[in-house]
Amino acid sequence: MASSSSSSSDDCRPISNEGHESLQGLGGDLSALQKHVAFFDQNKDGTVYPWETYRGFRAIGCGIFLSAGSAFLINLALSRKTRPGKFPSLLLPIEIKNIHMAKHGSDSGVYDGEGRFVPSKFEEIFSKHAGANSNALTSDELLAMLKYNRVPKDYSGWLASWTEWKILYFLCKDKNGLLHKETIRAVYDGSLFERMQEDRASARKKAPHSV
Repeated sequence: MASSSSSSSDDCRPISNEGHESLQGLGGDLSALQKHVAFFDQNKDGTVYPWETYRGFRAIGCGIFLSAGSAFLINLALSRKTRPGKFPSLLLPIEIKNIHMAKHGSDSGVYDGEGRFVPSKFEEIFSKHAGANSNALTSDELLAMLKYNRVPKDYSGWLASWTEWKILYFLCKDKNGLLHKETIRAVYDGSLFERMQEDRASARKKAPHSV
């Protein structure tokens, strides 16, 4: 969920790399946006290829067609932007170190220009768009937020934001149709993906023993 907004350095913080394997070519703490993408880098070489994106989507519970379509479109859209000065590759690699260069507009502004997490922008999602439940969004509130964030004529940004949020809502809403604040927070640094993968793997292990 990328951003075209910026904020003061005091309001933007890198998120600790604790619990994540180091990625080749990336030193120090990863930005929140880098961690968001790093889940899909299966061999931790700092580059995400379409087949890795596909496997990542499958690992969190997406179907074959959604995973395949998302993998192709995401890598197609982001590959050249993250490889400035390099000849386009038919393998569509995404370089995680440059992922901030591929941010789209018309979103929440929770990532700043360097891919760092901006707490005040995250809180604005709920202060501006949450209704009766101040710590969750309904489907209608989510759509209202997407409309509010639109930059005029930024059609690619509109589509990217709508797709990201609708997939998140489809996968993570609760039985009452609410997308909770802690869930949304976790997606920004990729920890949600790790948790979903673990939950899915655990469920599959238990499945043969169920009645």
